[in-house]
Amino acid sequence: MNYQGVIEVSELAALLAHKKGHQDTDGHVVILDCRYDLADSEAGANAFLEEHIPGAQYASLHRDLSAPCDRYGGRHPFPSPQQFAEFARTKGINSDTQVVVYDAQRFAFAARAWWILRHFGHTRVAILNGGFGAWKRAELDTESGEAQPLATGNFSAKAEAQDLLSYDDIYPHLNTPPWQLVDARESKRFLGNEEPIDPIAGHIPGAINKPWQAITDEDGVLRPTTALKEHWQSIPADDDIVCYCGSGVTACVNLFSLFLIGRAARLYPGSWSDWCAHILYPRNTAASA
Repeated sequence: MNYQGVIEVSELAALLAHKKGHQDTDGHVVILDCRYDLADSEAGANAFLEEHIPGAQYASLHRDLSAPCDRYGGRHPFPSPQQFAEFARTKGINSDTQVVVYDAQRFAFAARAWWILRHFGHTRVAILNGGFGAWKRAELDTESGEAQPLATGNFSAKAEAQDLLSYDDIYPHLNTPPWQLVDARESKRFLGNEEPIDPIAGHIPGAINKPWQAITDEDGVLRPTTALKEHWQSIPADDDIVCYCGSGVTACVNLFSLFLIGRAARLYPGSWSDWCAHILYPRNTAASA
């Protein structure tokens, strides 16, 4: 059992049936419910209490999948290895655990968990195709209430530093970028026609727009591999790709799709919200050194 990309509802149901019939560590699976609402930070947790996949644990974007906000780093700063390792252990994740992540927002938040786990060295993680909606449409069992406590895991975070780029990495190369910046936000935000969240409208110079919603259909089901390859074919195969969005969350949906078609890419976790902070609060040379 080693799912590293997408997992279908039928496959997860089979894993849970196997787990129910085996009390040893064989087939150990941890499911993370990543549902969230940027307009209501507790909506996902409340939805979890109301109904979730049996045995799932809740993962909050702002509490578990992000670090505390500061002037720089964006609206959802990347968690430190120590912070994320502590969270993963409390959810029962071991070094050999198969992790399955899901949401109800077309991978918007599940992909963030998937990317973080992989960044910190845990490759046995997959996103549930279609999310919670697909589970419900299959008329499979759900449960309600608090998550069942799990034995503390032994997860150890080993960060892959080359996965991430910062403002200081990107800004000096704006005129001669060695990569292609890809903005995952909706076109109206990319173009600067509308900006409902961040203080400045627009995008990073040189970026192109590949909205994250294009990766799935309206039900949150992954588009075919041929469609994903076509979606990305405008970027030459040998180009280095750096993905960003508003705060390093939905950019992970693009990163996930690139992984599925065998293309490497990196994340600017601070994304547009961090870029805006550097415009509004420029650092002097001494502070930047």
